[in-house]
Amino acid sequence: MTETPNAINALIQVMAALRHPQTGCAWDREQSFETIAPYTIEEAYEVQSAIAANDPTQLKDELGDLLFQVIYLSRLAEEQNLFAFDDVAKSITDKMIRRHPHVFGDAQARTSAGQTAAWEEQKAAERAARHEVFLLDGIAKTLPALARAQKLTARAARVGFDWPNPDAVLDKLAEETAELCAELETADAARLEDELGDMLFVLANLARKLNLNAEAALAAANAKFTRRFTYIETTLAAAGQTPAEASLETMETIWQAAKESGL
Repeated sequence: MTETPNAINALIQVMAALRHPQTGCAWDREQSFETIAPYTIEEAYEVQSAIAANDPTQLKDELGDLLFQVIYLSRLAEEQNLFAFDDVAKSITDKMIRRHPHVFGDAQARTSAGQTAAWEEQKAAERAARHEVFLLDGIAKTLPALARAQKLTARAARVGFDWPNPDAVLDKLAEETAELCAELETADAARLEDELGDMLFVLANLARKLNLNAEAALAAANAKFTRRFTYIETTLAAAGQTPAEASLETMETIWQAAKESGL
């Protein structure tokens, strides 16, 4: 097995070489926190994709890409005398030990639910130490909108600001749908966007009440749409047609066939 410290150190040295002012890569020398951040997000999604594909080789490669992003951002920070990779590693190590006193200390063993509750209490204490005053402080504004909506409502629910059950959320969804329908007559883009946003926010709330992940649900729907539309294209191609040449009725018939086949 590879000696992890040596492998990490080698990667850190590669990064330093890429950023060397005289002999490094021109592209890498030009990068900043702001320009690298989108790549970091992209790599995290590619890790998720590899997991969904159940592909260990791909997962190994994508984890490497994600680790490189951590090394990259740490190098940028080190160059500005902010912190280095070792500080990042120490920070997360200390945090994990602090948040698991039942493993690394003498606290009583916890159930999974008990650990979740304790974890949230610890995070609340850490937010207070950072002088985050309001309950919703600390939820990353750059999260995907559905994921952030679900986190916002989960945080508010901790203090009782919540619907009692999924049926109540569905009632709210019907209300928001009616409001959007009313705005269709105005064709006012800003008002339509506002009402559509309300609908999406309620749907994120519904996912939370059903103990589902809104982002994962939408990702699955995207994949399903892709499979079924690809089936339409393949079926039409076998008949010498393209989707642009086929009627909506024809494509809908093929769509239903794909649905019935389990795609």
